[in-house]
Amino acid sequence: MSDFYSQVYEIVRVIPFGRVTTYGAIAKALGSARSSRLVGIAMNHSHDIIPSIPAHRVVNRNGLLTGKHHFTKDISMQQRLESEGIIVKDDQIQNFSSLLWDPIIEL
Repeated sequence: MSDFYSQVYEIVRVIPFGRVTTYGAIAKALGSARSSRLVGIAMNHSHDIIPSIPAHRVVNRNGLLTGKHHFTKDISMQQRLESEGIIVKDDQIQNFSSLLWDPIIEL
């Protein structure tokens, strides 16, 4: 596992229950603002890591569930978010700005 991936996972593990962040916000927090796609790739590789990574809490800059196809059919990204009280409609997080957790501010 790359050092960058490890740093991404450290941030994702502390996203509070019922909150979300973005690929770009994580990249900026790591001092690599242009690496949001690499954060997404890290999320794609996170599903088998123990302890688990709450990858469902990472969305695109508009609150869209762009990574949803990387989750199993048993427990979808939307179901995981909804179990935390987050409302999702048409793959879009509702009240996104009020749920957004920014690691630069919060950490």
